[in-house]
Amino acid sequence: MNTLPMKKLSSLLAAGVIISLAGAGTAVAEANTAKAAQKVTQAQQQQQQTAAPRGKAAATNNPLYKTGRLASSNCRPGSLPRGSTAAYKRFLTRVTNCLNKSWASQFRKARLSFAKPRLRITTSKVSSPCGRWMSGADGYYCSSNRTMYMLITKTQLRNPDPIGIARLMAHEYGHHVQAISGIWNYYGPAYNSARGSARLLLSRRSELQAECFSSVFMRTVRDTLPVDSGRWAQIVDWFHDHGHEGWARNDHGKGPSQAFWMKRGFSSASPGSCNTWRVSSRYVA
Repeated sequence: MNTLPMKKLSSLLAAGVIISLAGAGTAVAEANTAKAAQKVTQAQQQQQQTAAPRGKAAATNNPLYKTGRLASSNCRPGSLPRGSTAAYKRFLTRVTNCLNKSWASQFRKARLSFAKPRLRITTSKVSSPCGRWMSGADGYYCSSNRTMYMLITKTQLRNPDPIGIARLMAHEYGHHVQAISGIWNYYGPAYNSARGSARLLLSRRSELQAECFSSVFMRTVRDTLPVDSGRWAQIVDWFHDHGHEGWARNDHGKGPSQAFWMKRGFSSASPGSCNTWRVSSRYVA
């Protein structure tokens, strides 16, 4: 509300214009009441939110699976010109904001508490609380500090690929979704207690789900990023043929398995299609 200058106020009073102080007080009281009501509503919403589930059901029957299609963020991160580190960082930041918006809405529908991940953009491979940078990775998620680490290389600057970069970011964000939704409350202990092929199977379930979550997001930005259908098909085909080659052990899934979950997530646009924890092992080979 604008405040009248004292000189103007005096002239109004002298002219016989009545200024209702009671009315002004009522307006202030109504505003305070509205703020109080808003705080009560926010508190009620927070009370309605449930803690992240634990146990095997946290992975096999997570509330996120019942939330329908992923919410659109109307994501428009802009162009990604060659040779510009600043433009690259801006693109990564905007895509992260889009992911935050979509997944925050989904967590509200699931009545789960939501928290944004941190984003660290670097031009060299750095260590984190999770250890050294993994060989062959252009980005990774560390659950210890809930941070996505994204690498900008000279090769990427020379040949930027907006769709490929967004897919990678959405994959790492998928791990954040697993961490804060409670899925990793089951996965972490189960992985640590497993050995050999059983441990690799659990890893594949986690990685393939993150890939499916990534494709769900890519479907929501199909018209705004935009995601060219031909380019997306090329990416899926590449993963089908080469997706497993960057990993010495089969902990991310064979190429056909990766392509299967990418197609599944993109066609459904729903986190519910990404339940890798209840399917037969042949679907996460």
